[in-house]
Amino acid sequence: MNTFVIQGGKKLHGTVPVQGAKNAAAPIIAATVLIEGTVTLHNVPKISDVITMLSILEDMGARIRWTGHNSVELTTGSLDVAKMDYGKVSKIRASILFLGCLAHRFGSIRMSLPGGCKIGSRPVDAHLEALRELGFAATVTDDYFDVHRSGPAADVIVMKEFSVTATENAIVAAVLGKKKVTIKCCAAEHVVQDLCWFLQAAGAHIDGIGTHTVGIRPVASLSGCSYTIMPDPIDAGSFIALAAATQSELVIQGVAPDFLSLEMKKFEEIGLQFEIDKERRDPGDHYVLADIHPKKIRTLRALKKLHSMPYPGFAADLLQPFTLVLTQAQGISLVHDWMYDGRFRYVTELQSMGANITILDPHRILVIGPTPLYGKELTGYDLRAGMTLIMAGLVAEGTTKIHGADQVDRGYERLDQRLTGIGAMISRE
Repeated sequence: MNTFVIQGGKKLHGTVPVQGAKNAAAPIIAATVLIEGTVTLHNVPKISDVITMLSILEDMGARIRWTGHNSVELTTGSLDVAKMDYGKVSKIRASILFLGCLAHRFGSIRMSLPGGCKIGSRPVDAHLEALRELGFAATVTDDYFDVHRSGPAADVIVMKEFSVTATENAIVAAVLGKKKVTIKCCAAEHVVQDLCWFLQAAGAHIDGIGTHTVGIRPVASLSGCSYTIMPDPIDAGSFIALAAATQSELVIQGVAPDFLSLEMKKFEEIGLQFEIDKERRDPGDHYVLADIHPKKIRTLRALKKLHSMPYPGFAADLLQPFTLVLTQAQGISLVHDWMYDGRFRYVTELQSMGANITILDPHRILVIGPTPLYGKELTGYDLRAGMTLIMAGLVAEGTTKIHGADQVDRGYERLDQRLTGIGAMISRE
C-alpha cells in the first residue's frame, strides 16, 4: 500500500482539520527525557516519525501509553541508554534531537547519526559546536556521535547558523544547567517556541521565546505536566495551497495564523483573500487559533521572486506546495531554495505532468504558468515533495500514481482520509 492513486481534475469542498505540528512533537518527545514524572501530550500527530521517536524511548525503558487517538503519556524515569536501537535512530532526522537531552541526563552518550529526507547536505556542525560551548566534548567518528561532559558551560553561546534542530538541542542541553546561559542567533521558528513553552510548563525558566536571543535561567528539576502541541503551520499552508491550485472552497480548521504571516501575504499577492473565523486562544494561551477560508478573488498571478527565509520569513517546507500553485498562475516566477541543494527532484516529476519549469541551478527554478497538468506515474522522493505531487495529481486531468506513500506518512496524518473527506478521489495500492 505504498502507492497513492488519484483521479484528479475536480474541485474540492468542505472542512479539513489541521494536525498537530510534526516538527514540534519531535523535540518535545525528546525533551521528556529530562522530566521527572509523567508527561501527557495532546494533539500529537500519529505519523511514522513520531511513532519512531516514541519507539526509541520505549526501547530504552520509557513507559508509553496512548490515552486517546492523539494523546499520549510518557514516563522516562528509568532509561537504559545502552538499549537505544541505532537502526531506528538512523531511520529519521528527528532522532538528532535526543542528543542534547541524553548528553545532559547521562553525562556521556554515543548515538548513531540520524536519517531523514534525502534533500541534500545537512551538516551537524552547528549541533556539535553548541554542545561544546555548553561544556561537552562532542565529536563524530565512524557514523556515531560521541558526547560527554567535559567542563562548565559558557555564559553566552552564539549559534553558528539559524538551525532549528541545533537551537533545540542547545536549549535542552542548557535548561537544567548550573548557571544562566544566553544563546544568541537562535532559530525562532514556531517549533522552537513550542518546545520552550512545553519546558516552561514543566518548570523551566526561559526568556526571549520567539526572538533570536534566548536566556535560560537554572532550575533544579523539571516536573511532569500536561501540554497541547501546536497545530502545524506547514500542514495548514499545504491545504491553503491545495485550495488555490484546485480553485476549491475549503475551510481549514484550527490554524495558528500568527505563524503563517508572510506565507499568507504571498498567497494574497498571487490572488487569494482569507476569511478568518472563530478566533480563540490556544489551551496554553500563547497564540490565536482560527478557521481560515481561502478564496480566489482574481486570476492567479506570478510572483517576481519567492525564497525561503528564517522565521518569521517564508517557511522552506512550503516552497514546494507554493511552486505547484505557481504552475497555475499567470506569468513567470523565480523560486529560490537557498537552504537545500537536493530539493528540486520533484520538479522533474512536475515537468512530466506538463509543468513549464526550468531548473537554473541546484537552488533556483523558473516557473511559467499557467499550464495544464496531466496524470502520470510519479515518485515522491521526500516528505514535502510527496505532498506536492499529491496536490498536483488532484489538479491534473486523468489518473496519477505516486510511489513512496511512506514518505508522506512520515509527516501527514491520515492524509488520504482527510482528502477523501473534502471530495478527493484518492486511494492506495
